[in-house]
Amino acid sequence: MKTGAQHPERLRRRRGVDPRTARRTRTALIGAWLWACAPPLGAHHVAAAKFDPERPVRFEGRVTKVDWANPHVHVFVDVEAPGGVANWAIELESRASLEASGWRADTLALGEPVTVDGWAARDGSLQAWSTALARSGTDARLFETTDPVAASVPFRETPRWPDGQPRLGPVPGETGYWGNPTATALVEVGADVEVSPDGILADLGDAPAVAPFQDWALALYEARQRDFLGSDPSFLRCIPPGGPRQFQLPYGVQFVEQRDRERIFVLVGSGNRNWHFIYTDGRVQVGQITGDDDNPLYYGRSVGAWEGDTLVVDTRGFNEDFWFSNGGLPHTERLHLIQRITRVDFDTLRYEVTIDDAGAYTRPWTAGWNLEWIAGRELPVYFCQDNRP
Repeated sequence: MKTGAQHPERLRRRRGVDPRTARRTRTALIGAWLWACAPPLGAHHVAAAKFDPERPVRFEGRVTKVDWANPHVHVFVDVEAPGGVANWAIELESRASLEASGWRADTLALGEPVTVDGWAARDGSLQAWSTALARSGTDARLFETTDPVAASVPFRETPRWPDGQPRLGPVPGETGYWGNPTATALVEVGADVEVSPDGILADLGDAPAVAPFQDWALALYEARQRDFLGSDPSFLRCIPPGGPRQFQLPYGVQFVEQRDRERIFVLVGSGNRNWHFIYTDGRVQVGQITGDDDNPLYYGRSVGAWEGDTLVVDTRGFNEDFWFSNGGLPHTERLHLIQRITRVDFDTLRYEVTIDDAGAYTRPWTAGWNLEWIAGRELPVYFCQDNRP
């Protein structure tokens, strides 16, 4: 997977005279531009799903309220308008992301004048996505987030239990979790495509290379991409991030190993404090989709076994009500995952997954990435429902 957005001229050169080119051009260029301008991955949804980057707005007003909550902080601003004052809702990143970048709810005082640059809401309401917010008359930009910087730490060996099995969670006396994934979209190993942190393709024409889609699945994937992932059930209904997606999101995962009960808690930082079990007691994989005490629907039924230093997790029993990755790749109830989790060293976790879904794909396929150990911190506090009516 490439890590930079393609230049528009390069996109044009790649297309040549393919008759499908004209239909793809505008979407591809917008996709590449959104990749370069994308907000940090802390966003709970792709900004372009709700706001139109081709309708920039700029205005000044006074702050009337700061709603400091997840999934998105809002600053409400009174703006002079013909016929009176209009109250605009300015949408920002999540509370968790802003606090991690050093901002607080009292950064702005009520009545303070601000200048807003942003994107207008697609539905014409008095809402805008903030691309820049500053105190009026100054260059002091507020509520900008910074990408996490990997800490420079000396190499440390993989921590182990007394019997030599690798520890997936923190060692005694320490805290931490796994975050900062090196890939945040699901793309088959070896695919030559560019994709944004949220899973938007720089060139929609690359969609067939992402995975070995069946025709209907490719059509649905392309439709979700054209909609800038606006139908994402995690955004619309706070549906949990099952499957590989839990390992792609910004607020990480944490493992709590209960060796005496032969199970591992997987705590999901980006999903309303969701959790599920990986059972290591040798039970049979039955994969029922109706759910029960050990199959929480969106996460499937997971049974794991150690192969050397790698935990191999067999997961079945998914429903179709969630997205199993960023970017909107389809799946069916036939989804079967083989996940391989290896603590390569103290600070590196390797995650590899083989997707076998004969209802959506023509063959099994594989993807993988690394996560970094975030030492000395607990999972961020994040609840999708905080500021929803």
